[in-house]
Amino acid sequence: MAIGRFLLCLHSHMPYVLSHGKSPHGTDWLTEAAAECYLPILDALSRLRDEEIKPRWTINISPILAEQLDDPSFKTEFENYCQEKIDFAIADQKKFQTEGPMWMEGVAAMWQRFYTKQLVAFKHQWGRSICEGFKFFQDEGYIEIITCGATHGYFPLLATDESVQAQVKLGVDSYKRRFGKQPRGIWLPECAYRPTYDWKSPVEDQKPWSRKGVEQFLQENKLEYFFVDSHMIRGGTPLGTYAANFPQLAELFARSKKMFSPPEDKRSEYEHYALPNGVQVMARDPYTTVKVWSGDVGYPGDPHYLEFHKQLYPGRLRYWRISEEKSDLGKKQPYDPWNAYESIPAHAEDFVNLLKSTLAEYKGANDRTGTIVAMYDTELFGHWWFEGPEFLYEVAKAIDRTPELRVVSGGDLIDEEPAEHMIHLPEGSWGEGGYHYIWLNNENSWTWEKLYPCQRKMVQMARQYNGGPAHEVTVQAARELLLAEASDWQFLISTFAAKDYAEIRFTDHVDRFEQLAGMADRLFAGTPLTGEEVIFLADCQQKDAPFKHLDLSYWAQIEHPIMPESLGL
Repeated sequence: MAIGRFLLCLHSHMPYVLSHGKSPHGTDWLTEAAAECYLPILDALSRLRDEEIKPRWTINISPILAEQLDDPSFKTEFENYCQEKIDFAIADQKKFQTEGPMWMEGVAAMWQRFYTKQLVAFKHQWGRSICEGFKFFQDEGYIEIITCGATHGYFPLLATDESVQAQVKLGVDSYKRRFGKQPRGIWLPECAYRPTYDWKSPVEDQKPWSRKGVEQFLQENKLEYFFVDSHMIRGGTPLGTYAANFPQLAELFARSKKMFSPPEDKRSEYEHYALPNGVQVMARDPYTTVKVWSGDVGYPGDPHYLEFHKQLYPGRLRYWRISEEKSDLGKKQPYDPWNAYESIPAHAEDFVNLLKSTLAEYKGANDRTGTIVAMYDTELFGHWWFEGPEFLYEVAKAIDRTPELRVVSGGDLIDEEPAEHMIHLPEGSWGEGGYHYIWLNNENSWTWEKLYPCQRKMVQMARQYNGGPAHEVTVQAARELLLAEASDWQFLISTFAAKDYAEIRFTDHVDRFEQLAGMADRLFAGTPLTGEEVIFLADCQQKDAPFKHLDLSYWAQIEHPIMPESLGL
């Protein structure tokens, strides 16, 4: 008899980094993720299918990532990328044959086989379509694919309800076109949620106004469930010292809390709950998460696994293991893939034992069958942790031979046991501090100051210019706004991971939006485009080309707007 359920949710996302003939900094992010993460996960699913094991993983593919994976320019670029890596691996082998060390020749041969395998799988197994590969496994019942905000916009901080609505509607519509069915679940970008209340701009001096809760947009688009971090279920106030730097956010958070009763003592991340409108929510388990996520105390820190940070130039292939001296790149030891892969089954068994003990303890204390929800960025598995896809494969096999555990997708869970209890969620995210700090701080608050007027302008254009002489220009302006809304830019600025690149990309999209908006105004007033403006529009359409079927009505009218008197504040 099963003592509990296991739900694995993988969040796959990449900001818009396609080059379309140019070479922006971020293009390698996409090709690396495809080669190291997405294709190896498809390979793991293929092997599980051969063994008749259905892991029922819940996999989010963000719409903007899917748009890029389906773009012909990516497909050509990916094939060139794999071939380049193969060529570097062959060149390294020849060098090590004559100069040594001999162990590096063997690892170089491993890299040649690895990239050859990805290239062959991409071209011949999946017909150059990674999304079609995932669709195949969803259609066969091995996984459930969920959607996301169109470009991963940070819902709680978007200035208008129309902007949130557009992110959700486009996310659902693009999913239907790609996967041929209605999505049941959604990954809220950064797991960021905001309830219904009188909202006030955190960077502008405006009076509060009535905003719809995120769950209302989900219900209107027939989305049944979403995920949050554990602190959102358990309650609490995550602001801390952050409120001192952004007092308007402290006021905003206080307003949101007025809608709630005190947190319930028995709230648990091992249960799923219904919000008042029926949309259901599931929360990440913090205890099992750290075993997979942490490079310090988790499995990815095993000294036998491949070191991420030390690379051999110019090919940027990796030849060293994490080693016992983790912090000193100069003391890294040779990578031995045989030793590394021998560690994976033991780690998978340890993880499954942790699932069993955690769920047994919960059932013993509550006389209920709980669910462990493990949520990770897909890019952890294969990119940051090279052996990660093999770990997922071994976990799926270990659970299959463990009768005490059952695997479920998000849809499986709510079908099997609809939520019994209602919950009111506070505002928050899965970011540092549990609130908005990573996406709104002194380093990046200027992005919101620039973005908010654009979002308001978009609403006006969508209502007035749809179908008229300014329609084409307005559609491209909407694309630029969507790309500027990506939460990735604020994240990269905050973490200094690629600060300059993020600032350039964000500013470029906003500048293009503003120029296109001015062109749309003049077209609507009867002034034709100049020759330079025609060239500029064509450049925007070629450079920023996702979402061919973009509908301006996403921004034009809010369904079921919230009236101030209904809030009871």
